[in-house]
Amino acid sequence: MQFTSAHRLDDGVVERDFTLGDLPGTLWTPESAAPVPLVLMAHNGGLHRREGRLVARARQSAAYGYAVAAIDAPGHGERPRSAADDQHRADLRRALKAGEPVDGIIDAFILPLVERAVPEWRATLDAVLALPGIEGPVGYSGWAALGIRLAVAEPRIAAAGFFAGGFVPGALREEARRVSVPLLFLLQWDDEGNPRQRALDLFDAFGSKEKTLHANLGGHAGTPWFEVDDGDRFFRRHLR
Repeated sequence: MQFTSAHRLDDGVVERDFTLGDLPGTLWTPESAAPVPLVLMAHNGGLHRREGRLVARARQSAAYGYAVAAIDAPGHGERPRSAADDQHRADLRRALKAGEPVDGIIDAFILPLVERAVPEWRATLDAVLALPGIEGPVGYSGWAALGIRLAVAEPRIAAAGFFAGGFVPGALREEARRVSVPLLFLLQWDDEGNPRQRALDLFDAFGSKEKTLHANLGGHAGTPWFEVDDGDRFFRRHLR
């Protein structure tokens, strides 16, 4: 891991960009001498790790007392897209607009993306936990499809917060039954890009003994800010 920049922000959070091989990422940490738990914060939908909503969530969580790490997923942010990635995105937009079935497109696009991303997140986890002042247990916050596979594969994940936005491939919906960590699941009731019943069925499938569903009115990008506070308190119960 090589740090390429460092800034102390006006909320007392230290923001550092890094590279891990050719993988770009950002780490936010509080100004604290005590060791702090780590939260991995993932995005989807072609977003950059520096997308405004993700950065705001990361800064709030760091100010609350966590280290927060984010990396760009394959084909997202600063990383190059393949022609196949662009075609899958175009096919998905067309099918959604036309009201056509999208499961085959989702399986062909999202599942390989998750399979590429999980080893990168585990390598990031190794590198960040090797830094002074950051320790486990570890939380995960964000993209549900990636989080399912990571929660199953990575024993250091102790709690997870999933956003219900986006479609989850069938194989990962089955894998959700193996997720056993405490879970906070956020659903936007009127999300135009995430059919409500699919999200409710996915929540029902999770194998966690402790799982909580928060549903709010509004579209995909309308998650209320108080859910960030609730998420920080959720992680406090399980990471402290």
